[in-house]
Amino acid sequence: MRADSNLALHTGNEMPVLGLGTWELTHDTTGAVLHALELGYRMIDTAADYGTQPGIGAALRQSGLDRDAVYVVAKVEEDEDAWQATRSNLAELGLDYADLVLIHRPPGRRAGVELWEGLVRAKADGLAKDIGVSNYRIEQIGELAEASGETPAVNQIEWSPFGYSTEMLGYCRRNGILIQAYSPLTRARRLRDEELASIADTYGKSTAQLLIRWSLQLGTVPLPKANRPGHLAENIRVFDFDITAYDMARLNDLNEHYSSLTSLPYV
Repeated sequence: MRADSNLALHTGNEMPVLGLGTWELTHDTTGAVLHALELGYRMIDTAADYGTQPGIGAALRQSGLDRDAVYVVAKVEEDEDAWQATRSNLAELGLDYADLVLIHRPPGRRAGVELWEGLVRAKADGLAKDIGVSNYRIEQIGELAEASGETPAVNQIEWSPFGYSTEMLGYCRRNGILIQAYSPLTRARRLRDEELASIADTYGKSTAQLLIRWSLQLGTVPLPKANRPGHLAENIRVFDFDITAYDMARLNDLNEHYSSLTSLPYV
């Protein structure tokens, strides 16, 4: 696996193995994204309520990269018309299509079949190459697939050794759904954990790098957020080592369904 490696989606398309999260990346968004692209990042995750879409669009235009060289993830909100919201997001980004559009969160306790049908239409119209969900439970994903005949390509959820679900991982693997891991660094709140630091030291890596590598080796797609040049560079230098099976088990044992927000909505 390398920084430019891709993972296959059940639709036949591919996505990069690592992306850049941009929640609250509102200080010089354009500069941070440009630097990330220069370092080799090839996937950018955003949403309208992040306030980063205009800056991301500017960075893409200034980068000189072909449109199909960068994978862009956008989202629609639970109270929006999904088709129209996709068009609005693309206008703000200055793009003709997104590689992936997600329902940001389920509407209440419901799956949001009407929302999903709007994304199915957006995909059919060429506004999105793939569609998926975020913060969804297993039963909600199943309801969307049953109602529409279209299984989400992705479930983007908070995911780290401190908070994850083996049940969700197994379900997604069986159904060809990729897990995108947001807040894989626990928003820096668990980076000083003693067990984590002890394992990281054996590889000569930072705890942040260890967390990202753990996600990669599970077959999930981490989306670490960073805006400082040093952190951006550190987070992509995770392809020169492998975590042993023994240490993966140690990391797996850290699970306490921890969330850096309030709770894991899919557990």
